[in-house]
Amino acid sequence: MFGLHGRFVAQPGQGDALEAILLEAAEALGEREACRLYVVSRSPEEPESVWVTEAWTSREEHERSLEDKGVRALIERARPLIAEIGDRTELRPVGGKGL
Repeated sequence: MFGLHGRFVAQPGQGDALEAILLEAAEALGEREACRLYVVSRSPEEPESVWVTEAWTSREEHERSLEDKGVRALIERARPLIAEIGDRTELRPVGGKGL
């Protein structure tokens, strides 16, 4: 298993727009068997921060997903909304609900 937990900081006033694109990504990944978990979260204290938690069957499957035309299009739409890519941690999921 391969996992990521990261924070994207949106441009001022763009947190909701970035959230919407990342939720589109979650929906698009719903059909990919290798994506076991893709959760978008927000912090009430940081309105421009959007957190994403992912779990994949392997690092290679995650990287392969980034080559998908639909995923690439979502990334291109999100890129101008992102002011900073904040905290990012790679993880090795070992179990739990949702996996």
